[in-house]
Amino acid sequence: MARVLESVRRLLVGRPYDTERLTSRPLGRLTALPVFSANAWSSVAYAPDEILLTLALGGTAALTMGPGIGMAVVAVMLLIVLSYRVSIRAHPEGGDYAISSANLGPWAGVTVAAAMMLDFVFTVAVSMAAMAHYLVAVIPALAGAETWVAVAGVGLLAVANIRGAGRGRLTPALLAFLFLALLFSMIVAGIVQDQIGALEPATSAAVEPMPNPAFADGLGQVALAVLALRAFSSGSALATGVEVPASNVAAMAKPRIKTAQFVMLVMGLIAAASTLGVMYLANRTGVVFVLDPTELQGAGGGPVPEDYVQNPVVAQLANAIFGHGGFFAVALILSMAALLVMAGHSAFKNFPELASRLAKDSYLPRQLLTRGDRLGYTNGVVLLTLAALILILAFRAQTALLVQLYVIGVFLSFTVSQLGMIRHWSRELAHTPGSRARQAVRTRRVVNLVGFVVTALVALVVLITRFGQGAWVALLAIAAMVFIMSRIREHYDAVAAELTLTPAEDARALPSRVHAVILVLSVQRPTLRALAYARASRPSSLEAVMVDLDKESTRAHLEAWDRLDLPVPVTVLASPYREIAEPLIRHLRALRRQSPRDLVVVYIPEYVVGGGWKSLLHNRTNKRIKERLHREPGVMVASVPWQLSGSAHPVKNRLPGPVESPVQGTGRSAD
Repeated sequence: MARVLESVRRLLVGRPYDTERLTSRPLGRLTALPVFSANAWSSVAYAPDEILLTLALGGTAALTMGPGIGMAVVAVMLLIVLSYRVSIRAHPEGGDYAISSANLGPWAGVTVAAAMMLDFVFTVAVSMAAMAHYLVAVIPALAGAETWVAVAGVGLLAVANIRGAGRGRLTPALLAFLFLALLFSMIVAGIVQDQIGALEPATSAAVEPMPNPAFADGLGQVALAVLALRAFSSGSALATGVEVPASNVAAMAKPRIKTAQFVMLVMGLIAAASTLGVMYLANRTGVVFVLDPTELQGAGGGPVPEDYVQNPVVAQLANAIFGHGGFFAVALILSMAALLVMAGHSAFKNFPELASRLAKDSYLPRQLLTRGDRLGYTNGVVLLTLAALILILAFRAQTALLVQLYVIGVFLSFTVSQLGMIRHWSRELAHTPGSRARQAVRTRRVVNLVGFVVTALVALVVLITRFGQGAWVALLAIAAMVFIMSRIREHYDAVAAELTLTPAEDARALPSRVHAVILVLSVQRPTLRALAYARASRPSSLEAVMVDLDKESTRAHLEAWDRLDLPVPVTVLASPYREIAEPLIRHLRALRRQSPRDLVVVYIPEYVVGGGWKSLLHNRTNKRIKERLHREPGVMVASVPWQLSGSAHPVKNRLPGPVESPVQGTGRSAD
């Protein structure tokens, strides 16, 4: 059974990688641009949808505000990009967590880290949910199965990242450039068609949204402003992912800062141009997009066509401009789905790395520092997978609902990071000589100040307009994560303080005496081996202990012990309630009370069996006893193994030759 499980594991995970493969070549500009921009570029897959579905609450007339709101969202995104280009100069190690921790202290850093971890989870959930809807646009037979398509996407990404796939950068770069070529070809073709009067209406132009009852009497000034703000807050999802290049400066080719700044600038300009183009064409083709397609009606209030299926905005535009089901339309939709997979893969890379950094700083369990067989942070990948699957299943892969919780965490981390940069430049200014250098520092501080004000205002707008739609859930989750991480840090700090050597301690001190106790559950070969090891250690005293669970069995064990004529006294402990651990612990505590400075070592014989179901048949009692004994001060537990036949596992030599590890302090090789 164990071999079968190992074979399945190797089939899924693959053969282990040597640690030397951990190093990777830095990425040049043309490779780093598509690799680290996938998150930002993929936002065009759902940000326009979010703007239009919010405006649809006001009816068809409100949809005309789409291009204007798109411009406002693009302006905010470009300002954030500009702010991060300034931040990279001061913190080339990158990342909002590093910036906030260095300039605002650990609490700010932990808050930003919690928001970023939540953002990565939502990136995977949103990207896979959107990917599922784009696949449905190409394969209508998948309609209704979007949730399971998204779940399958998360599963495949998890397996790929556990296997260490995706280390090659050429294929993702080519896919990203292919997407851009197709997207901008569509935008240019659509604009040309619009200018010559040949632009076909979108499929959804034949339907119209049912106005929300709140706007049944028309859009007043207040209602119009509220609707515009809600659409703006939803469209702010466009800014998600723009921080990724700033967090991966170390992976870029030298000069790293200039490379990262170039990547951020081009990434922002491409995202801006593509979003403005999509919003313009959506307005010109009459695209309608709503949260619930059942809230649509035919033009003039008639019924919706029976064959109508609501597709994402870019998919509708591709079919309208390239022809429904045409080659280039299908290619663009599939490339968009591929880009969304790349965005999810990027989150699978960044989340475990951030988690490992937090674990290194003692804010998360140290297990997240461990690299798996394929050099990835497997535990972090599994954690992200479970969280993303929970979100997808809970929200049934509805992208719009997931985005409601997505944006607030993004802008919270942006805001705190920009505040940290303001403080950084203020400190820098106090130690910068020369008028020109001081003016340069002041300029950078102004850029980050403007970025802070704008991101704070956007975060406030998102919180107010989306509080009832789920923003409060995201804030509650961030607060809970901050609390948990702070408690974990307190625990690790307390453990470190307790384990740290003090000047008063003598590292050469020894216990006054050592008392050896052999736990006898049966008089068999494993027990005799434990007895031999205990005697070989030459303790100050030695005794065997039996717990009287059954008088007949105890009598038989004592007779067998006497027949062996062993020079070790036996103590029989009464156990009226058939417990082993409790009587044993009472006996050990009595020994400790007599000599508190002495050490007690309990030898426990154990069976070593082959893996699989056989392991369930042995040592269950011993494990429970050891767990109890480990909590007793002054008591050590020595496990004495007895290897049953078939228990040995062959040692797999994964390296081409023998490996010798030096023995510390001797200069010789280990045997």
